[in-house]
Amino acid sequence: MTFLDKLRAAERQNGSLLCVGLDPEPTKFPASLKNDAGRIYDFCARIVDATADLAIAFKPQIAYFAAHRAEAQLEQLMEHLRRNAPQVPVILDAKRGDIGSTAEQYAREAFERYGADAVTLSPFMGFDSVEPYLRHQGKGAFLLCRTSNPGGADLQGQRLAGIEGEPFLYEHVARLAQGPWNLNGQLGLVVGATYPAEIERVRALAPTVPLLIPGVGAQGGDAVATVRAGWRADAPIVVNSSRAICYASSGSDFAEAARREAIRTRDGLEAAKP
Repeated sequence: MTFLDKLRAAERQNGSLLCVGLDPEPTKFPASLKNDAGRIYDFCARIVDATADLAIAFKPQIAYFAAHRAEAQLEQLMEHLRRNAPQVPVILDAKRGDIGSTAEQYAREAFERYGADAVTLSPFMGFDSVEPYLRHQGKGAFLLCRTSNPGGADLQGQRLAGIEGEPFLYEHVARLAQGPWNLNGQLGLVVGATYPAEIERVRALAPTVPLLIPGVGAQGGDAVATVRAGWRADAPIVVNSSRAICYASSGSDFAEAARREAIRTRDGLEAAKP
């Protein structure tokens, strides 16, 4: 199965648009695990087991592992995901962006070392920074397009004077992902839930690619507006919530609380479908 095949199958099986983000921060762990970076795998595995039947995807953020020298725990977690939630695709949130042989190595890291189904990328350095990932058969890649952070407009919201119609940079990225860059048919775009008007614009420019949409939950994105702007029956959206689910409780019931929050979010997203 390609990444998109797996994504659509998970959407049907779990009745979900919800992506569970895995951003492990030991200072926020419950008392029995708190401040122990050696327990990152244990924490994340509990979240996975509590939400595996509720998610369209899981999204581990690599920096939260690397900062604690926990790459081996990330490998362990990826194996846990393949073994215990094989129906749910995994998006490695790495935001890589480099060219040539370096990009080839980053692609090997994502797809061979960690076994991810898809990865997030920065397209700023152009197509030759994206192409090495597309050589990996059936694997997906999400290009940063209109991100949820306030500073995203510093570059993404600038107009390109040398291109017909002077589109915003994010609009140009959307057109490239829908068209000439999408060599393996598995490209997607990252668009923040905090900007539903931009989600609608990106969807108009890229009507068939999947959208990874962070910003629902702790970042305050409007789930209903997000789904109405981006969801289409033939084009999946992957709406990410990390902190609101992972840290729904600071007590020993953290996994149960994560499940309750995941159910609430998933059902809200499903109810918002037009």
